[in-house]
Amino acid sequence: MRDIRNIAVIAHVDHGKTTLVDELLKQSGTFSSHQNVETRVMDSNAIEKERGITILSKNTAIDYEGVRINIIDTPGHADFGGEVERVLKMVDSVLLLVDAQEGVMPQTKFVVKKALSLGHRPIVVINKIDKPGGDPDRVIDEVFDLFAQMDATEEQLEFPVVYAAARDGYAKLSLDDENKDLTPLFQTILTEVPKPKGSDENGLQLQVFTLDYDNFIGKIGIARIFNGTISMGENVVLVKADGEKVKGRVSKLIGFKGMERFDIKTAGTGDIVAVAGFETIDVGDSLCDPANPMPLDPMHIEEPTLSVTFAVNDSPLAGTEGKFITSNKINERLAAEMNTNIAMNYEQTGEGKFKVNGRGELQICILAENMRREGFEFCIGRPEVITKIEDGVKTEPFEHLVIDLPEEHTGAIIEKLGKRKANMTNMVPMGAGYTRLEFEIPARGLIGIRTEFLTETKGEGVMNHSFLEFRPYSGTVESRKYGALVSMEAGEAVGYSIFNLQDRGIMFVKPQDKVYVGMVIGQHAKDNDLDVNPTKGKQQSNVRSSGADEAIKLVPPRQMSLENALEWIEEDESVEVTPISVRVRKRELDPTVRKRTAKKEKYN
Repeated sequence: MRDIRNIAVIAHVDHGKTTLVDELLKQSGTFSSHQNVETRVMDSNAIEKERGITILSKNTAIDYEGVRINIIDTPGHADFGGEVERVLKMVDSVLLLVDAQEGVMPQTKFVVKKALSLGHRPIVVINKIDKPGGDPDRVIDEVFDLFAQMDATEEQLEFPVVYAAARDGYAKLSLDDENKDLTPLFQTILTEVPKPKGSDENGLQLQVFTLDYDNFIGKIGIARIFNGTISMGENVVLVKADGEKVKGRVSKLIGFKGMERFDIKTAGTGDIVAVAGFETIDVGDSLCDPANPMPLDPMHIEEPTLSVTFAVNDSPLAGTEGKFITSNKINERLAAEMNTNIAMNYEQTGEGKFKVNGRGELQICILAENMRREGFEFCIGRPEVITKIEDGVKTEPFEHLVIDLPEEHTGAIIEKLGKRKANMTNMVPMGAGYTRLEFEIPARGLIGIRTEFLTETKGEGVMNHSFLEFRPYSGTVESRKYGALVSMEAGEAVGYSIFNLQDRGIMFVKPQDKVYVGMVIGQHAKDNDLDVNPTKGKQQSNVRSSGADEAIKLVPPRQMSLENALEWIEEDESVEVTPISVRVRKRELDPTVRKRTAKKEKYN
């Protein structure tokens, strides 16, 4: 059996996981000297590169001093917690990265809880020690307190600590050591990470933790071998989570090294491989020896907390900008997404309408953004939380919210969150004029708050949250304070009318943008909706021509990104998404129908 170590890199978002994996790949000699390597090479998806976040967990392998180290890079954002949870079952230890300045954050708590409950003894890496505001000693105390809070064992509490600056490619075991390279981290991994349990002599036990899809070979399960060996072309039994057994043959066996995938003939205990040949393979399924199938425990996957409706675009501009616009195409694309994304599910709720359930706004936005880039055109409704009835009581998801912000803004933010049913649990000064606030808040209260929060803190506040639990429903939550400016005419927006409408509120459109009846073209300065005409040009009279007048000055419109639009809309509105535009519109375009519906709802 080969000498193998299996580790996952876990941390809060933006604490440097992918950057550290980059350096481990480079310094282990995985890339040849002439190879041109991008930064954050593990973030392969275009959206991951743009946003600088990891969305899907990815695995790689490096060879160091004759030892194969399998590394899984995990997402740090709370919406992708389901990915992290599964990955942790596949490894024997974790590298827990903590920022030397920010310290323990909500997602750190979430991943640590999972890692400790599985019995892992983390290697704590205090990253970004080169930050001027870094305080590694305080952060180690925070991590120790967190472990103690989570009922860690004596052995887990005596965790090894490595200090690192991943971006500059060095690690050290003491802050006084010189800055050289990552050798101290490699050595710590070899000495502290236990070797895989199990043996090649036992019957096959392999469990799938991530799915991939290939147009030629179909579904691929990325899995870890806990016992036994597996070979290309071998006949094995797939045991599903519900106990159903399916016989099949391994049509392809793929190994990993660096960024490469390559076909292999055979693999043994402790290896992480990709297996093809089973159309119904799913996360948590086991592949076993047909003579004596002994499946592993199926995995518990966190349930979705947020739902949103995807619908066929029925606006007057439908079909003018997108390639795929029919409900069949949208259905096919959503089904393909569910093939590999286990934390989401969907169902058809009506003619051309699909209800997609996910873990958070960001996860749903990324799906919509990917679809948009592929040429899809559709409408999305306002995100809603998923409520449950437990013992006759209506419950809803609550989140643990942590905010770092300049001290002068704390009052305004506490007041704003108070109106959204948030309950403050902690307030700690962070030094350098910053304060950390901790809240427990219904997930509904977080919908649409990010833009307001950034405006209120002048862009200096940082907001993070992770799922806490389901609790009794907390009543109505305050939503948007302002109404909408709704177009009452179709055509092209004209500079002259936009100039006259600027006093009414914030505009979302610029001259020559296409508008239609029922489209929201701006935010009203008051709390009611207002029907306006953005297509009205200046009339010519017998005194002067329509063009001759003083130059008009237009305020630049607010650029509505997909995320901003989803946060901004109310229940009677939706977002029209096409490959070129993101437009906000009323669900009922006809003003008379809209008023009649509003009246009905008021009296019901």
